[in-house]
Parts: sequence; C-alpha cells; structure tokens
Amino acid sequence: MIIMMDVQGIKQRFGIIGNAPGLNRAIEVAVQVAPTDLSVLITGESGTGKEIFPQIIHQFSARKHGKYIAVNCGAIPEGTIDSELFGHEKGSFTGALADRKGYFEEADGGTIFLDEIGELPLATQVRLLRVLETGEFIKVGSSKMLKTNVRMIAATNVDLPIAIQEGKFREDLYYRLNTVPITIPPLRHRADDAILLFRKFASDFADKYRMPPVRLDEDARTLLMNFQWPGNVRQLKNITEQISIIEQQRDITAQILKAYLPTAGTSNLPAVFRGANEKSFNNEREILYQVLFDMKRDMNDLKKLVLDLMSERDEVHVDEDHAHLFRKLYPTENLEVVSEKKIPSPIHIESFSKNNIMDTEEFVEESLSLEDKEIELIRKALEKHNGKRKLAAQELGISERTLYRKIKEYDIDG
Repeated sequence: MIIMMDVQGIKQRFGIIGNAPGLNRAIEVAVQVAPTDLSVLITGESGTGKEIFPQIIHQFSARKHGKYIAVNCGAIPEGTIDSELFGHEKGSFTGALADRKGYFEEADGGTIFLDEIGELPLATQVRLLRVLETGEFIKVGSSKMLKTNVRMIAATNVDLPIAIQEGKFREDLYYRLNTVPITIPPLRHRADDAILLFRKFASDFADKYRMPPVRLDEDARTLLMNFQWPGNVRQLKNITEQISIIEQQRDITAQILKAYLPTAGTSNLPAVFRGANEKSFNNEREILYQVLFDMKRDMNDLKKLVLDLMSERDEVHVDEDHAHLFRKLYPTENLEVVSEKKIPSPIHIESFSKNNIMDTEEFVEESLSLEDKEIELIRKALEKHNGKRKLAAQELGISERTLYRKIKEYDIDG
C-alpha cells in the first residue's frame, strides 16, 4: 500500500522550503516510489539539497526501521573505496589489522545512499552492478560470497550520459540505477523560492546569533531573484549568514546585497549561443592543447608580419590588429600612423632596421610540455588557496580525487 501524505506536510517534516512545481513534483515521486524496492537516481546541481530526498524515500518505505547509511563516494580515496563499501579481511592489505564490515553489510535490511556516485572508479562500478543485480558481494581479500538486502539510492551532479560517452561511467550501471529518476531543479529556476529561503535562513541566524533578522527591500528582492546562484541553496545560505553577522543595518538594500554576490552571473542574461565552430572543453588537458595551439597560431601571424615588413622598407598597409602586434613586437621603432578617409590606415615606417628582426620562435623559452603546465597550474591553485585541495580542485575545474591523484603522480608538495 502506498503511503500518501500531503506535500506541504512533507516539507514541514523535512525542512524543505519552496513551492516551485519542479520541487513539488520531485517530492511526489519520492513518496510514490518509497514503498517499492526500486533503485532511484537523484540528479541535480551541487547545493540543491539532493541529500534530503533519500531520507524521504527511506522514511516512507517498509525499511524505515532498518539502517539508513549515507556515503559520499567523492570523499573516499580511490584506493580504499572498495574496502569502505564491501569490507575487507584481516591482512588483505597494509593496515588491515582486523576484519571489517563494509557499508553494504552494515545496511542489510535498510537503505544505502551513495552520493556523488559519478566519482566511483570503474572497477568499483562493476562490483556495485553485481550488488544491484544479485545482492551478492565479496569482501576485499576474501573469496567468500556474501548476500545483502539493501535499497540503493544514488545521487550525482555529473551528467552521466556524457560520462558514459567519455568512458568514465558504465552504461549498464546507469540504466540499473536509473530505474526511477528524480531531478531536483536548480535555484535559478525557483526565483520565488529564493525569497522564501532567504527569509527562513535570516530567521534561523537571528535566533542563532541573538540579533534581529535582516530584511530585503524591493530592489534587493529583485536582485536576489535575478541572480543565477551557481552554488544554489548552499550559496544562498552562506551569503545570508554573512550578511546577518557583518551588516549592522538590518534593512538590506540592493547596493548592500550586491557587495556579497560574485560579479559573475548576477542576472538572468540570455544564454550564450555556441557556434558550430566553437568547442567545449571536457577536461584540463584539452584546454592546455587549445592554449598551445593558439600560441603557435599567434607566433605564425607575427612571423608573417615581420617578413612582410622586411620586403617593404618604406611603407606598408596592415589592419589594426597587425598594427597593434607590430608595436608590441618593436616598441622602439619610430612609427607614424597615417590616416585617410575610406582608406585603411597604413603604418609609415620612418626607420626600420633588419637587424631588429629576430625569428620569433627563439623568444619561446618556457616549456610547452603538458605535464609541466599541469604541475604549474596545480601549484598555483594550491598556493592561491593556501594548500586547501578542495578549493584548489574547484579552481582547476576537476574533482578533488583527480587533484589528489595528480599531486601524488607528479610528487607535488601541497
């Protein structure tokens, strides 16, 4: 029998704020699928509150008296993830001083929530697929087959179909997990909810810090609703707390609020159209390749310009871009720009010595090795964030696990 409860009552019970249709639909689906044992895949951007929905499913299921275990797959090092999930036998690896139960054994009869499942290594994905299909698993260092009866719920902010195309996620596991999909809308699609959330957070922080709650004027509310919120509800909560603590004035204007918002994404501007010739980058290595390609193309343009100048000693006609490049390349030359109506402005060269011309390739002294560039970028990111790897990984646009692996691979101090 399906347990039914009004959506508003569920919001009050689990502390969910908002009335957006997409949010209400996600709650309805969670309640409807709860009495079954179907696996559920929850998708949505980071900070949207995906971790609440597995709790709703567990509490409205027949397993509500069993264990509920939440596992952040992205926070567990790749070398120990199998041991954490499936357990290990004593002596199976260095440091395994005793037998240990894994999360799947501990959660037998209950529910296990695998957050950031897109970060799982491929080898672990194979073992996870076996658990989903047969309920069987083997501990690390053991040959004994064990059985478990768990309800599996997974969540990710990664676009798994794209990860499948890139060979980072198994297609069979995706379809096995995605029996019932639940999508959590981002905060930028819930503009009215942003006001309700700010009011709730302001009230909570007022009670916590024993001060009057902050209030938004009309312009500030408009600014709040139009902001893109890349960090979603988590970002809004952090900004509300900052304002509550720092601002002496309790009535918040748009000018005050703007000081706490990042400069990027402050309004709902039209989406940028990506032309057919523009390329999207899937990892940092592709970005480095593109940078090196652009550098080589600029060098060739400069070399062609210098050769043209060598062939015409007195006066040459070039476009504005080449004129700018020429001045940067030869700042000491005596150049005079002669402008005429409806005629491209030429550069008149008073005096120009061939001795000043050098092969531009000789100026490139830095290493163009991709490995060196990766090491340099990682070190700069770590220095910028005082060795905090999580923030450095966000700066580089890679996962914390990938950063950890590269630090070990390149033996970087950090």
